[in-house]
Amino acid sequence: MLDVLVIGSGPAGVAIAAELSQRNVAVGGVAPTPPDAEWRNTYGIWRDELDALNLPDLLAHQWDDCVGYFGANEKPLNRSYGLFDKRKFQTHFLSQCQHAQVVWHQDTAAQIEHTATHSVVTTEAGKTLDARVVVDASGHQSAFIQRSQGLSRGGAIAYQAAYGVVGKFSAPPVKSGRFVFMDYRAEHLSLQERKESPTFVYAMDLGDGRFFVEETSLAESPAVSFETLKHRLQKRLAFQGIEIQEVHEEEYCLFPMNSPMPSMPQPVVGFGGAASMVHPATGYMVGSLLRRAPTLADAIATALDQAVVSPDAIATAAWSALWPSDRLQKYYIYLFGQETLMRFNQAQLCRFFDTFFSLPQSQWSGFLADTLSTPELLRAMVNLFGKAPNSIRGGLMQSVGYDGRLLWRSLRA
Repeated sequence: MLDVLVIGSGPAGVAIAAELSQRNVAVGGVAPTPPDAEWRNTYGIWRDELDALNLPDLLAHQWDDCVGYFGANEKPLNRSYGLFDKRKFQTHFLSQCQHAQVVWHQDTAAQIEHTATHSVVTTEAGKTLDARVVVDASGHQSAFIQRSQGLSRGGAIAYQAAYGVVGKFSAPPVKSGRFVFMDYRAEHLSLQERKESPTFVYAMDLGDGRFFVEETSLAESPAVSFETLKHRLQKRLAFQGIEIQEVHEEEYCLFPMNSPMPSMPQPVVGFGGAASMVHPATGYMVGSLLRRAPTLADAIATALDQAVVSPDAIATAAWSALWPSDRLQKYYIYLFGQETLMRFNQAQLCRFFDTFFSLPQSQWSGFLADTLSTPELLRAMVNLFGKAPNSIRGGLMQSVGYDGRLLWRSLRA
């Protein structure tokens, strides 16, 4: 019998399987696709986050010239950004799994039953897999994680959506060697379009004449359609007199930003999207996976050291490590931030982000990565309020009236 069965073979699944396998835990995995199947989406991260994890070699590209556009002038961010080499990322963790003889089953988990001593996973093919505890890293649409009621507007789910192209263009869409984190300029849109859901472009020079440009909606409910994003990207490029000459890859990205928190505790442990680990205000998750996987693995390994312990007891220890009270407090503060940003129009978002990226880098970088403590996060928010123009202060104060329940929920976490 396995100690842990991991459901899912994406970044969350292979990361937690690898961490567990390094702790003398007998780990197995089950997923409908092989663990070495190519991951579909691209993943970016700030270079210093990987340096802190001693994983800088996992990048395919790095840019030191990073800027944002929240008006006519560019705003230097003075921080290096990187794009993961997906194959290196995948191989890094799978090699650890292979060394520890983790066995992956290509199948789909269909049912889980819990006994006093272990859990039994039955697959669609009829195979049964026994483990002392199950970790579900299957993504946002997990079938096995029970969730609490959402606290966003009427329980509505907000989605980050993006349409992107890797290819060659008639002229460079960004300067050579540059990464554009956010370009919210909207001169290419009609007056009516500017009143609709704001979007920005995320763009980078990949070298050898190749560029990646992606039109992105930070968070909207309902989601901005791929058709709208593609149309806006084409208009943005045309406004600059640029045509797409070769399409090497297209990216369609859609994920929930504010999935309801899992009910805790419960006998299945979630990780990644299944555990609502997406940063509600930014959409980042991969850095969080890498930082939080060791903590979760430690908690599970410690609980497994007990001679006789139920899946519920192991899962309770795991959930407590994954979502301690301090992190829950921050989650609801970030959720408040997301709701606030969704109420802002394009002009307000530009003023907000221009102020946000004028904060000390330690504050805005810690906000984006969720590495600030709760007191540090609150200090950053107070600092932002003090620096913001009156139109943004007014919007923030209105949000307290609309979404104050989220701040109240943070106090109760």
